[in-house]
Amino acid sequence: MIKLAHPHIRALLKKNIDFTHMIDEIPLGILVLDCDRRVVYLNRFFQALSGVSINRAYVIECRNILRSSACITNCPVLTMDKENRSISCENDMINMDRQKLPIRTTVAPLLDTDGKTAGYIETIEDLRVIETLDQKKSVAYSFAKIIGRSTKMEKIFQTLPILAQSDTSVLITGETGTGKDLVAEAIHQTSERAPGPFVKINCGALPETLLESEIFGHQKGAFTGAVENKPGRFKLAHNGTIFLTEIGDLPLSLQVKLLTFLDDKIIFPLGSTKGFHVNVRIIAATHRNLEQMVNDGQFRKDLLFRLNVARIHLPPLREREGDIRLLLDYFFISYTRQLDKKLKGFSKTALMRLMNYGYEGNIRELKNIVEYAVNVTNGKLIEVDNLPSYLFDPVTLFRESKPSEPPLIDSPRIKETETWASIQRKMILDALKQTKGKKSEAAKILGWGRSTLWRKIKQYKIDS
Repeated sequence: MIKLAHPHIRALLKKNIDFTHMIDEIPLGILVLDCDRRVVYLNRFFQALSGVSINRAYVIECRNILRSSACITNCPVLTMDKENRSISCENDMINMDRQKLPIRTTVAPLLDTDGKTAGYIETIEDLRVIETLDQKKSVAYSFAKIIGRSTKMEKIFQTLPILAQSDTSVLITGETGTGKDLVAEAIHQTSERAPGPFVKINCGALPETLLESEIFGHQKGAFTGAVENKPGRFKLAHNGTIFLTEIGDLPLSLQVKLLTFLDDKIIFPLGSTKGFHVNVRIIAATHRNLEQMVNDGQFRKDLLFRLNVARIHLPPLREREGDIRLLLDYFFISYTRQLDKKLKGFSKTALMRLMNYGYEGNIRELKNIVEYAVNVTNGKLIEVDNLPSYLFDPVTLFRESKPSEPPLIDSPRIKETETWASIQRKMILDALKQTKGKKSEAAKILGWGRSTLWRKIKQYKIDS
């Protein structure tokens, strides 16, 4: 436990100042270190940013808490001692959710009454807001880190700035991998709450007892193992945004407690009869059908009404015409720069396969495929052989066909001598035979739009 629970600043004003309250209200991460660079205090903003509590960090070396690249290459504290001045540098840190965050670190000495160094104060500025603005200027067809040019995404891009400037609750729905986390963070980073914390809670990641403590906090002795007070994520997110992902997995008992908070904005930690007011914005997300869950008695109807003040539905990648190529190019450029590879792009057959794949995992799956391909490619182009093998598995090739339909290719395996173009041509011919030449029905079997099928018929000269 921390020895200095409620320190005061004396003789600054007529009355003593509560040091903890003062430092917690500063919208920057703050670490107070002793002369050995060990943590003696963290403010609330840094706890929310890093996910590390003061009790866990106390008297631990700063590098083990901040986990910054600068800690390894060029510690600002050591540099400051050599140059006898405060030091500021841009670097990054790894939080407890294993996210790599861009930050600006500034370190200055704390002097005693004799003018000697008694410790250090380190401020951490979250640079994600600045990066978001830079990306918005430099990347076409995007909002914050979200990329797309399809009609459905353009409508979302028009809606997000409006929602960002309000303080209403937002519900984000969509399949797994469609980018719900990115949308939630974009709303926060472009809102007036951007200087405050953005705290994410996965409602399906922990059992009910631990989840309640994680969200609302607990008092010492509230349950077995509660050896110290814990503030909870809501308190850490004060003046910021709480992002409740997988809200459909929130147990009914906690749904009641969340609903109570939405009504009066007061949190009651486990084991405490004293509540405290918290100013946070709620953004929730789920891949589940909450309306169906309400009908099944698994989700409270009144809570759905409170969360569903504004809803954003993210379409699956297969419904975002034109976005697949845009995302392929974006992630290709990103990973070639990151891995310092001199690749020129995708071969025609590899690109054809990637453009016509179903992406059940949506953007997350596409991103993983490109990352894998860039890593394993040694030539100038990403070839078919550099793509994950499951993309060419017969089950994968025909997973979008109707269950009652026979496979479009009779052989259980694809011959090695066949190209993707010849395979696709055969798929189109078989679909047209199956539908007696009706192109609209053939397009449905293949899982394509009508325009896509017409284009490929012309490409492969099937009409002739």
